[in-house]
Amino acid sequence: MPAPDPVSRLERRAAASLASIFGLRMLGMFLILPVFALYAQTLPGGDDHTLIGLALGIYGLTQALLMIPFGMASDRLGRKPVIIFGLVIFALGSFLAAYADTLAGIILGRALQGAGAVSAAVTALLADLTREEKRTQAMALIGSTIGLAFAFSLAAGPAFYKWIGVPGIFAMTGVLALLAIPVLKYVTPDPGRTAFHSDAEANPARLRDVLRMPELLRLNWGIFALHAAQMAMFVVVPFALVQGGLEGERHWLVYLPVVVLSFALMVPAIIYGEKRGELKRVFVAAVALMLAAQMGLALTLDLFWGVVAALFAYFVAFNILEASLPSLVSKIAPPEAKGTAMGVYNASQAFGLFFGGLFGGWLAQHHGFVAVFIFCTALMLAWLLLAAGMKPPPRVKTQMFHVGRLSAADTGRLLAALPVFAGVEAVTVLAEEGAVLLKVAQTGWDEEGVRHLLSQISEGG
Repeated sequence: MPAPDPVSRLERRAAASLASIFGLRMLGMFLILPVFALYAQTLPGGDDHTLIGLALGIYGLTQALLMIPFGMASDRLGRKPVIIFGLVIFALGSFLAAYADTLAGIILGRALQGAGAVSAAVTALLADLTREEKRTQAMALIGSTIGLAFAFSLAAGPAFYKWIGVPGIFAMTGVLALLAIPVLKYVTPDPGRTAFHSDAEANPARLRDVLRMPELLRLNWGIFALHAAQMAMFVVVPFALVQGGLEGERHWLVYLPVVVLSFALMVPAIIYGEKRGELKRVFVAAVALMLAAQMGLALTLDLFWGVVAALFAYFVAFNILEASLPSLVSKIAPPEAKGTAMGVYNASQAFGLFFGGLFGGWLAQHHGFVAVFIFCTALMLAWLLLAAGMKPPPRVKTQMFHVGRLSAADTGRLLAALPVFAGVEAVTVLAEEGAVLLKVAQTGWDEEGVRHLLSQISEGG
């Protein structure tokens, strides 16, 4: 059998252009994180940390509520029109926040930013434009783009704060969102047809099954807790660094080295976990490190270098967990419900952003800064207890193949024959989508034999 086809030029163009749209939206959330709390103090209402936290987190609430409806609308109205509509809403929210002279106005603008919840529609468009067996690579590009946007934002946010201020940052993200529209129209290929993709889109009919899986619920709690703590932290950390003698526009001197060094440590940890089958050990260790980081922030909040050391531990743990969690969801979720599982996971993340910002701000206002990190410590302790009891994830990966229209006889033949091949752990046939989903061993599975059988079925042999 010939080697599988490489990623095509059209697929590369689709993945790159859509990853850039994802990245631009993430910049809108992340760039203000390291500096917003400081800026908010200069506005009417800015002496209330609850409102500061709400302004940071409200983005997550509207995103969580509208993410799946946007994806469903794109099935009926077309991917690009829905994405363009979402980008326009996001841009309007950015401009509203840029021109607001009160914290209440910024809260409204941030809510409108989150209402441009195009992530599910973008993912569905990517699925339309990529072959099933290449989709994981395309999704990985988007995931890495989001991670780089976060890292870039922490280092660049303070510099932009000095040059153009927070209103300028909001205005810039609005302009970038509008510039993404011609990229979508003229660079992103048009899909030949729009179809539902079980591996990339949420299916309400599968929701109950996903919510009944304890291992997935552990991971959903994890991403909720991780991002709740992230948003709560940034209500406080900018003030802690200023109290340590570092003015806001120079906070990049802390964030840049700790983020770069944490990325350098993340890569070998992930490789070790995947290659040695020790993903659970690495994962639990990262949660424990996150717990230690939150405790460190609570204990050293008045010590500048203590805060820096705790931030370094935080970013090492955060990067490992942020990279591991989607992989674990993919390994554990039933192949036919993978898109639904990721939809619930993404909604849990967005709700975490909202809850962490709001409750973290409330704690800072009424009980002081240390209380915020006690709250984050409690979140991480609960997560550590849940993570310690998780089953070691199977050493598998998901492979998806398009085989065209399948008869009942073809479906039965595949279900009977495919499990016989070496390394094939589970088989799901989606006859209505003309697709076959396999969970296979990470190495050593009989890809050649599987492809030969699928080609026979596809050709009617």
